[in-house]
Amino acid sequence: MIGEHVLAGYAHDAGGREALGLARAIVGLTGGRLSVAIVHPPDVPAAPGEARALLEQAAAYLDDLPVDLLVQEGRGVGRGLTLLASRTGADLIVVGSPEGGARGRISVGAAADHLLHSATEAVMLTPSGYTPPEDLERITVMYVRRPQCDDAVIRAAQAAERLDVPLRLVTLALGDAHPERLRDDLALAIRLATDSAELPPEDVSAELAEGDDVADAMGDLDWAEGEILVCASSEDASVHRVFLGEVALKVLRAAPCPVTVLPRGYF
Repeated sequence: MIGEHVLAGYAHDAGGREALGLARAIVGLTGGRLSVAIVHPPDVPAAPGEARALLEQAAAYLDDLPVDLLVQEGRGVGRGLTLLASRTGADLIVVGSPEGGARGRISVGAAADHLLHSATEAVMLTPSGYTPPEDLERITVMYVRRPQCDDAVIRAAQAAERLDVPLRLVTLALGDAHPERLRDDLALAIRLATDSAELPPEDVSAELAEGDDVADAMGDLDWAEGEILVCASSEDASVHRVFLGEVALKVLRAAPCPVTVLPRGYF
C-alpha cells in the first residue's frame, strides 16, 4: 500500500510545515517509515549545515516520532526529491503549497510541477493552510474509464479495505458529456473495486459531478473533512512515471483536500 515509506519535502515556511504534518498523519495511518528532506543548491558551502539545522528544528514538530533527516544537493527541489526517493526506496513524496495561494486549495510551485511531470513515485500535494484531521474519513478516486484509472481504483480499494474507510468513485460530466454512458462506466468501476478488495458494498459509492467546467463540477460534490483524493497519471505518461494532464491539473487545483497522483502502471 502507498505510504510504506513517506518522503516529505521540507521548507522553512508554512507549506513545509503543512507537508510535514500531512506526512506524519500518513505514516500514522500506514505504520510506515518517515523521511524528511531538504534539497539545497550546489556550490553554496554553508547550505548543507543550514539545511541540517532546519531539519533538526522540523523534527521537533514530530514529537519523538522516528524519522530519517536527509540533506540533498540539487539544482531543483523536485529533481532532488525524486533522486532521494529512488535512493531510499520511498513510495510517496509529500510536498506543500507555496505561500500566496488560496487558502484551502493546492498551489503548484516549481518543485511540485517537476514532480507532477516526471516523478517515479506517487506524489501527494497539501492544500494551503491544511491541518490533518484526527481520522481519515474517505478515499475518493477521480475516474475516467481507461487503464490507468482502473489501476488507481484497484489500489485505492485495497487501501480503503486496509484502513477501514469508505471508497468513493467520481466522474466529472462537463459541458455536453453523455451522463448515461458515464454512469455505466462508474458501475463497471464499482464492480472492479469490490472485486479487488473485501469492501462491504455499502462502503463503495459513485457520483457523477456535473458542471460547465472542472471547478463548477468539483463544487457540485460534498467533501469530508478527512478526505484524500486519488488521481491517475495521464495516458501520455511514461511507464512508472507521473504525468498530470490538463484536466487532472484543474481537478487538483479545485480540490479542497490532499491529492495523491499515481505513476502510470503503479503496481
